[in-house]
Amino acid sequence: MRFAIIGAGAIGAFLGAKLAVAGEDVSLIARGPHLAAMHANGVRVSSPDGDFEAHPVATDDPESIGPVDYLFLTVKAHSLTQIVPTLGPMLGPATAVVSAQNGIPWWYFHRHGGPLDGTHLETLDPGGVINDAIAPERVIGCVVYPSTVITEPGVVEHIEGNRFAIGEPDGSRSERCKLLSESLIKAGLRCPIRPRLRHDLWVKLLGNVAFNPISALTRATLVEIVTHPELSTVARALMTEADAVAQALGIELPVTVDQRMAGAEQVGHHKTSMLQDVETGRPMELDSVVGAVVELGDKLGIPMPHTSMVYACAKLLNETNLRRSQA
Repeated sequence: MRFAIIGAGAIGAFLGAKLAVAGEDVSLIARGPHLAAMHANGVRVSSPDGDFEAHPVATDDPESIGPVDYLFLTVKAHSLTQIVPTLGPMLGPATAVVSAQNGIPWWYFHRHGGPLDGTHLETLDPGGVINDAIAPERVIGCVVYPSTVITEPGVVEHIEGNRFAIGEPDGSRSERCKLLSESLIKAGLRCPIRPRLRHDLWVKLLGNVAFNPISALTRATLVEIVTHPELSTVARALMTEADAVAQALGIELPVTVDQRMAGAEQVGHHKTSMLQDVETGRPMELDSVVGAVVELGDKLGIPMPHTSMVYACAKLLNETNLRRSQA
């Protein structure tokens, strides 16, 4: 199998290194010092499962790679509109594109069924740029669970988790999903094929829609949010509104708001990805995690006063931080 992973940051480099060690043909597309380090020295991974090193191809030139069997998109959702015009050289007639973004993906309503089938969400795909560049039929969905961080260029710390859940938009158990699952399992990862992957997306999103923007705005860790009397009330309100949207879409979540709050408290002083982005001056993955939920609430006629307010505040914070980082 030939794999390409575009946006090979912490998750992408970890995945690529695991596949390369398992003997797969892997190319990592990255940039900057991280790319230079991987090109020169490979990818070094420290992990509770055992440290290892791999030497996949590392490049910033998709044309040098050519068509692949599976193209993983591990960039953040807000970067997709910039990178999709570069994907053409890697897309052969049967190339599957594995979407591994947080939140609601741009392809969510492809082969969704029901009255919303084919619905376009502007927050996810402004002007339809992504859909024009990637035929929806290519897409395999993916929910990423491992926690990883780049400790220095070319070096990834794998903190926990090894599960990459995948699924076809129509829930079928396709041959291409079976082959992909087999490759990831061979690499020592868990890769269940989920017939209802959208449920998995929403289970992960239920906590992210509240904890991520609130932490970015307050600089608070998970346990600080859920144990703060006023702030925990806001978090509950956001999750309740998101749950109402999920239910309207036919998603019955197997986890309650109380369970998500208790789980976050157990995690302790963890900084969410959005808080880490704020602290490092990077753009937040805001629209796929929060903005799309607000847009869906508007389409479905579901009041979302708390989520809309927090989204507006986080959006301004994001814009302000980006201006300052570019100054």
